[in-house]
Formats: sequence, C-alpha cells, structure tokens
Amino acid sequence: MTTASVPQSSLLRQYLVLTKPRVTQLAVFCAVIGMFLAAPGLPNMRLVVAGTLGIWLLAAAAFAINCLIEQEIDAKMLRTARRATARGTISNIQVLLFSGVLGGLGMLVLYNWVNPLTMWLTFATFIGYAVIYTIILKPLTPQNIVIGGLSGAMPPALGWAAIANAVPAEAWVLVLIIFIWTPPHFWALALYRNHDYEKSGLPMLPVTHGKKFTLLFVLLYSLVLFAATLLPFMVRMSGFPYLAAAVVLSGLFVWYSWRLYQDYSDELARKLFHYSILYLSLLFGALLVDHWITLI
Repeated sequence: MTTASVPQSSLLRQYLVLTKPRVTQLAVFCAVIGMFLAAPGLPNMRLVVAGTLGIWLLAAAAFAINCLIEQEIDAKMLRTARRATARGTISNIQVLLFSGVLGGLGMLVLYNWVNPLTMWLTFATFIGYAVIYTIILKPLTPQNIVIGGLSGAMPPALGWAAIANAVPAEAWVLVLIIFIWTPPHFWALALYRNHDYEKSGLPMLPVTHGKKFTLLFVLLYSLVLFAATLLPFMVRMSGFPYLAAAVVLSGLFVWYSWRLYQDYSDELARKLFHYSILYLSLLFGALLVDHWITLI
C-alpha cells in the first residue's frame, strides 16, 4: 500500500504514531517539571511554552528516526508491526523529511525563543537516542537500555536549562532517577514480550541471559531506584511531602519487583510495566507539589 491509497485522516494518524506520542508525553511532562523546579516561584511562562514545544518537536523527530531505522525489526514484532514504516505505507524519504521538519522547527524554537544551551542539549539528546542508542547500542549489547538510558533521562535537565540557562546538580539528580528507572521499566516490557524480541534478533537481556537473570536485575535496580528517589530530600531539593510520596511509590515498585522475582507471570510483568509509567508521573508530580508547598 502506498501513501496515495491511504485516506488522509489515516495517513496523519500514522505520522503521529511515528512520534510515539505516549512516550513523548511522559518525556515532555518530566521536562516541564524540571522547568517549574528551576524557578523559585512561577517560571517565565513564555519560556515554558516555547521550551515545551521545542523539546516535544525534537523528541518526536528522534522517535520518527527510530521507527525508520528499526522498520525491519518492527515488522517482525507483534507490538510494532502496524507502524507505517514497518508496513511500508510511508516511504523512507517521507519519514526523513517529516523528522527533519520537526527537528529543524524544534531547534529553531529553542534557539530563538528559549536559549542556545537548551537547543544544543536537546540536539545532543536527539543524537544520543536516534543514533548512538538505536544504531549502535541496541543491536550490539544486552546492556543497551542501561548505557543508552541517559538520552531518555535528559528531559528534566532540558527543562531546567530552558528556564535557568544552566543545569545545576539538582537537575542531574532528576536525570539520575530516570536513568535508574529506565532499565526495570523496559525489562518488564521485554519480559512479557520476550517472544517478540527473540524474533526481532535484538539482544535484549531476557533473550540473552534468561528470565531469572533479568528478574534479579529488575529487583536490584528497583532497590537502587528506591535509594535514588530519596536524594531530592537528602540534598534539600524537597521536603517531607515528597519524601512520603517517594517512600510509598518506590516501596510499591520494589514490592512488584519482588513478587515478580518470586513468582513470574506475564500478567504481573505487564502490571509492573504499566505501574512504572504511573510511578514516574506521580513521583515527579510529587516533586512539583512539594515545591509549591514550600512556596506557600
């Protein structure tokens, strides 16, 4: 099927799918939290709007390139086989143009209406995800998601840079939390989608080292994540409201991981994966609520 035979509404939706909107929303949400935490009071809303738009555009461009590079892999996996790049309903040239327009607009917005630091950091994140992770790391090592996780962890630093034109230690604490969160989040998905990854040929940890080994690492990372989420309180970025939320949310994450390690099921792995998304949203939301409470 060619683009000429695809209804316009369907074609637009397929382009939208290439940007992985759910993943993009979570990344942009974490960036926006970084923006609000970077200011002692309310941040400059013009910078918030421009920064959010620019970061979203570059993130969407990176995900579109990811779909282009992995089109043959996506075609082998049930979860991704319906993507337009995997089915061939959108050509490679069209995806490149689409990504180029989004990325170019994003850089233009960030450079002219935010600041050059944010533009270059976001562009580096684009290269880290679309090139270093997707082309080099993902097909070569089962530790791909660990090493390449830094690019996915960058949104809070990008948001902080948009408001403060600097990336202090507090921003890197937030990056560290997402960096540690990424492997157990992604391995939970890889566990219950194990057969998909076997067919794809990608060296994901459950495929190369087995289920039990992966479950152990999910549990260990969840324990390290629990400790990392205490850092904002320890460095006085946040107060007791955030601490209470972090302990409860992270404790539940560890509990899910422990149950999964003790008695694995695809259903429980799926629950951990979905909870991990909710977890990160609530944790960063708690940081913002705590920040506002201290201002009152």
